[in-house]
Amino acid sequence: MITLMIFLTLQSVMGGLDNLWHHELQARLPSQPGARKELALHSVRELIYGLIYIGIAWWSWNGTWVWLLIALLVTEVVITLWDFIEEDRSRPLPPFERVLHTLLSINYGVLLVLLAAPLQEWSHAPTAISPVDYGGWSWLMTLFGCGVLAWGLRNLFAVARLGVPQWQRDPVRAQHKASAREVLVTGATGFVGRALVRALVERGERVIALSRHPEIARDQFGPHVEVVDDLARLASSRRIDTLFNLAGEPIAGGPWTRRRKQRLVDSRVAMAARVGALIARLERAPEVLINASAIGYYGDRADATLGEDDTPGSGFLAEVCGQWEAAAERAGTRGVRVCRIRIGLVLGPGGGLLQPLALAARFGAATVLGDGRQWQSWIHLDDLVRLLLHAMDRTSMRGAINAVAPEAVTQRVFTQRLAETLHRPAWLRVPARFLHALPGGMSELFLGSQRIEPRVALAQDFRFRHPRLDGALRAILVPAPSKATTVAVYVNDACPVCHAEMDRYRAESQREHRSITFCSIDFGFPGLPAYGLKADDLRRRLFVYTSDGRLRSGMDAMRAIWRDLPSLRWLAWVSGLPGFRQLADLIYDLVLAPALDAWNRRRAAASTPSVTVTHQP
Repeated sequence: MITLMIFLTLQSVMGGLDNLWHHELQARLPSQPGARKELALHSVRELIYGLIYIGIAWWSWNGTWVWLLIALLVTEVVITLWDFIEEDRSRPLPPFERVLHTLLSINYGVLLVLLAAPLQEWSHAPTAISPVDYGGWSWLMTLFGCGVLAWGLRNLFAVARLGVPQWQRDPVRAQHKASAREVLVTGATGFVGRALVRALVERGERVIALSRHPEIARDQFGPHVEVVDDLARLASSRRIDTLFNLAGEPIAGGPWTRRRKQRLVDSRVAMAARVGALIARLERAPEVLINASAIGYYGDRADATLGEDDTPGSGFLAEVCGQWEAAAERAGTRGVRVCRIRIGLVLGPGGGLLQPLALAARFGAATVLGDGRQWQSWIHLDDLVRLLLHAMDRTSMRGAINAVAPEAVTQRVFTQRLAETLHRPAWLRVPARFLHALPGGMSELFLGSQRIEPRVALAQDFRFRHPRLDGALRAILVPAPSKATTVAVYVNDACPVCHAEMDRYRAESQREHRSITFCSIDFGFPGLPAYGLKADDLRRRLFVYTSDGRLRSGMDAMRAIWRDLPSLRWLAWVSGLPGFRQLADLIYDLVLAPALDAWNRRRAAASTPSVTVTHQP
């Protein structure tokens, strides 16, 4: 059995590499609406793997029980073959992923051969599940099994999430104004791009989103935004007033190999060149080009305090930013105002570098890098979006603009405040010599020091909502409970279950003297078309409007109702707890809502009288 455990370990290591490198970092499957079927297959396979690992680690499956184990092994083979077909159909596989899949298949074949003898022995024993103990190997298999089970659940949550377009999950109200600008945003599905597009839609601007993944953009923005995958598709007669160029491969998205460093440069310079070509061929030039850059422009400058007028530094990041900004200036021909936004470390919910840093801190692994004396200049996502809009509106803003908060901190202080916000210790430290061993000089990303001031932004009357790190971290990681109350509930009266449940809430709200309006969608839904929603959308998912001006959907809508009814407030509290929240969302999105929708459709079809047409001679 020890030999079997060794090959199971190899399977775990190779499978983990495949998941992390190809599925997460390269293909970004959990964010791809078209990958939902592949993720479902991965989820089932990983849950089976987890059961097999833990089952073999601690028990022998004797007698009839051995057939359950055999069924799990055969099911895993069938799912893997199905997954190979689905992957070839849905996305191009890089050569290394194909090689890794081949090695995983060969290793799995060896595992089946090694399992043959124990399975035969167990099949002749009396039916029972007997405990066994292989010492450290049993614990190692348990660790792998728990990890695979956790990954399977994570993929299952992604399957549920991708079943509902993001623009319906978190609707945004599109304002309408006569003087709306035509705004083109490249990199629209990135961390900053998503927030910027939502803000533009809420302001009433007409947005064109450029994305390499149009299906992701449509999932994010729905009918509010026009999506294109190539600037060449825009006619020269097209009116574009403002152009935001945020496109570029993530700097921290992988090791700095020679090839990847070239991609980091090309993805920025080439896009800026394409933007310049678009500006040159448009019949009417845009008013302003707002081009992203980064504070890496200044290089590693130790304790020096720097502003927009300071000279560029040295190093790879300074080189990338220098070429990027030069390309943007070349694009700004025909009198176009150009703003070069040098962005610091962006902190915000749902993405960016704070997400992995906060996850590590929650597990007590907040880490000081090197001596921790290098300066970090940061900005809250909300302030960054507001500054981008400020640059669009202010015709006096041009040239370099530092997008950083007024308070820069050292990396040690940043780590300590992050840990304090989450009530965790910050005792780990990675010596600088280990970071210097990273390929391609990647250590400058972690050890470089930039103490930057937002001089232009402050001179142009921009006011930061999150000027201090403590407040920014609290707003993101421990936000204050919402005090919004439910104003209106949109009820699908054609669904008997929904109607009965909402009648219960209506009666409860009347007893508690709560001013909640229950609106039947069969009699219209004024105001909701501004969110892009149609009647079918409202029949598939619960929506409520709250006093803070937000439209909430799904389990968020249920929690909003429960929170306003004292007798049900405990349900809102329990379903909002970590773990329970994800489970409740999963049940609603993957089971409850689809089942009710299918049942209601069958009822509607059955109640529709069939029409027989006769032809008279």
